[in-house]
Amino acid sequence: QVHMVESGGGSVQAGGSLTLSCVVSGYRYSRYCMGWFRQAAGKAREEVAAIDSDGWTTFADSAKGRFTISIDNAKNTLYLQMNSLKPEDTAMYYCAADAVDCEGYLRGGYGMDYWGKGTLVTISS
Repeated sequence: QVHMVESGGGSVQAGGSLTLSCVVSGYRYSRYCMGWFRQAAGKAREEVAAIDSDGWTTFADSAKGRFTISIDNAKNTLYLQMNSLKPEDTAMYYCAADAVDCEGYLRGGYGMDYWGKGTLVTISS
């Protein structure tokens, strides 16, 4: 059984940085698409960034130039480095995985196979 557990959320001031981690256990597939999503209160879930097993990455426009996604296969951990944080980045952040490709990620996460429970990021102005 696959488990994904996020950590690293917290409260920081605008302009600050946070690194989110997502530890993945039980994953036995050779291919993957690992992504980060976020959902602010009262808003729909939105994509943030994704990386696949070929090293391809994609970022939402809101994340480009500020966020970096990476994966440490030895540690089974997905990361999201977030810099220059803004109040509008405030949201619950979720990691998710798909065992085939990133089509699910590009559809807003629908159909992705595995999800974490989220970690809260709060940015104050």
